[in-house]
Amino acid sequence: MTRFLLLLLIFSLPACDGILAQTSYAEKLGFPKGSKVLILHVDDVGMSWESNQGAIEATTKGVATSLSMMMPCPWIPGFFHYLKNHSETDAGLHITLNSEWNDYRWAPISGKLASPSLVDTEGALWPTVESLVKNAKADEVEAEIRAQVDRSRAMGFEPTHMDSHMGAIFARPEFLLRYIKVGIEFKIPVMLPGGHNTMIGQQSDQVQLAQLREAGKMLWSAGFPVLDDIHNLSYAWQYPANLNEAELRKFATGKYIESIQKLKPGLTMVIMHCTAPTETFKNISNSGTLRHGDLLAMTDPAFKAFLEKEKIVLTTWREIMKRRAAVK
Repeated sequence: MTRFLLLLLIFSLPACDGILAQTSYAEKLGFPKGSKVLILHVDDVGMSWESNQGAIEATTKGVATSLSMMMPCPWIPGFFHYLKNHSETDAGLHITLNSEWNDYRWAPISGKLASPSLVDTEGALWPTVESLVKNAKADEVEAEIRAQVDRSRAMGFEPTHMDSHMGAIFARPEFLLRYIKVGIEFKIPVMLPGGHNTMIGQQSDQVQLAQLREAGKMLWSAGFPVLDDIHNLSYAWQYPANLNEAELRKFATGKYIESIQKLKPGLTMVIMHCTAPTETFKNISNSGTLRHGDLLAMTDPAFKAFLEKEKIVLTTWREIMKRRAAVK
């Protein structure tokens, strides 16, 4: 039975969530027992010039360790020009199936003719996850995932991993199956929380969590790293109005420290959207304040000092794939 058929079996049968294993995926990868191991990860690279600059600053001047790129977006070439001179960057693909902003939009790489179920009346990807779930065909989702990988490779860069814009991949089991299938076939690690899932579990039902854990076991057996949890809280934080930059930095850093203190030991991907502030960006998105807050937190010496004091281990997708390859 192929791995894809095994996945079909996992997601078609009722899930029974047993007692969680005491050994975390972080420990299996050789990190010290009881450690909090974090991938501090910047999403939405390539979406705009501001997104590119924020990711570069967060990873070169701050403590962020990884990022992922939105291949259908206008500023992808600009970031790939940066990658040519910074090939050590831990850069993956932010598999993009949605185009959520009103006046600034993008279309699927596979094209409207090849993937008609992925586009709305403007010829752009669906603006919401709900509209994608209602309209998209799994075969066309898979074709678009493959097209996004192909574009990265054609531009000369092998992605360190794949993850999901707006969590759309996780919205339907059929989408998740295709994402895992492509990752295994192309030997690219995929973001999948298959461990204790304490934080992400607050946003998921128990059947879904149990299925993710089963999929995680299969991914591990296939030679891929698996996450213990995901921290994706920052995009929902409510910022007080009219903060100056110092106040914004202090607020954002405080929120990160507070939430990371609540994490359980294991390998956790901390998702953020670091963006450099400009007058133009407000015409793209109304999320500029929280994205600027993410950038300020990642470059805050107080946040770095907290990580060091708490002995939190920072890692990358490239490192955990190497560690997985070394585990028998």
